[in-house]
Amino acid sequence: MKKIINHKADIIEDMFQGIAFNYQDLLTRIGRTGIFYSKKWARDRIAVIGGGGSGHEPTDTGYVGDGMLTAAVCGELFTPPKAELITRAIKEVAGPEGVLLVVKNFKADIEAFNQAAQWAKQEGIPVEMVIVADDISTERLDRKTYALTRRGVAGTVFVQKIIGAAAASGLRLPELKNLGDQVVEATKTLGVALSPSTITNQDKVLFSLNEDEIYFGIGIHGEPGYRIEKMHSSERLAIELMNKLKNAFAWKKGETFAIMVNGLGSTPLMDQFIFVNDVGRLIELYGLKTPIRKTGNYMTSNDMYGISLTFLRLADPQWLRYLQMPTDAYAWK
Repeated sequence: MKKIINHKADIIEDMFQGIAFNYQDLLTRIGRTGIFYSKKWARDRIAVIGGGGSGHEPTDTGYVGDGMLTAAVCGELFTPPKAELITRAIKEVAGPEGVLLVVKNFKADIEAFNQAAQWAKQEGIPVEMVIVADDISTERLDRKTYALTRRGVAGTVFVQKIIGAAAASGLRLPELKNLGDQVVEATKTLGVALSPSTITNQDKVLFSLNEDEIYFGIGIHGEPGYRIEKMHSSERLAIELMNKLKNAFAWKKGETFAIMVNGLGSTPLMDQFIFVNDVGRLIELYGLKTPIRKTGNYMTSNDMYGISLTFLRLADPQWLRYLQMPTDAYAWK
């Protein structure tokens, strides 16, 4: 596969150095680690930390900034950061009010962040965690807990924005935790892939599709989806995803949502705007209000050609105000 890289073994470090150089006025990188924190962070407010594996850029460094994440901690390609690195990030930005961790619902991520949270608590740092689980593509019942399990995907960005703005507004840690859990519950995402994601430093393709096939519900690390079928129009893709979201929300005319059309890595903006046009027509048909509309690459999956659609039901008018509050995070356009 052709890539604009130097040495395969160095792709993550080279990328981190590029981010640090390009956004040196906004971000500080800690040594040669995947920890980046906002130059405007203040120790007198609760620190909000996000993170996970690399390969999903601009997630998570793109959401570090005043009014959003205090810091991001990034691991290797599609691999979450180690608990020791997360703990270092917590110690770097924690103030007396504590830290809120925003974690995507993947087993390895939760284990690493939970371990770091336990270590930080042992040192007297107040820590809470919000687990984002917005992907309803392959919602299933856990046989042990009888709880519905979902992956954490692009809806994470809305959660980070609302929590970050609320933290900047002075909410306390228990209030932020409760707010985050409520926003997660109101956020749902569906996606479709036209081509697979790759692990660049291993020349590995994570799944295969024929040239004329698409895969509904595929995960951002190549996790299985729910249906492979022949390629068809943007309009039909929009109808498929919107119908599922309509059933999941059971929305009514006049309800208010924030929406995000997210390119998964190799999807041209032309395609994204064609798709959002089709989504917009359906939104008008359903009589929904969408004061927040985001289209672009917000959470990608290294090389994947595809798209995801996120709806956040704005159950509280304050959530809209938090989404509208300014931030200098470079990827929140």
